[in-house]
Amino acid sequence: MNARAQAWLWFLQRASAALLGFFVLVHLATMIYAVRSGLSAGEILSRTRGNTPWMLFYALFVASVAVHVPIGLRNILAETFSWRGRALEAAMLAVGVFLLLFGLRAVWAVYAPGGGLS
Repeated sequence: MNARAQAWLWFLQRASAALLGFFVLVHLATMIYAVRSGLSAGEILSRTRGNTPWMLFYALFVASVAVHVPIGLRNILAETFSWRGRALEAAMLAVGVFLLLFGLRAVWAVYAPGGGLS
């Protein structure tokens, strides 16, 4: 991989880490608030169903994970097992797509006005 691509991956991982820091803090603060307020899972779901701002928040959270994780995993695999080349890049693309698709599926299940997945 050329230096420009490496620099781009470095930037994407740092940018996604910054976003993840924000998303994790908001998520934890929200969960602490919900637990301390005595909200049940059903009450929490009733607040998230059809709530577009929360859906967008969690969709961006998932997208950040789908960018961040494959880049970090790629680096770990390259350093630990000396795995490099197109096979590594393809595997990490698959990991990112998997995380994105299944993460967005979970977001939709929590958001869907009709009650989630059918």
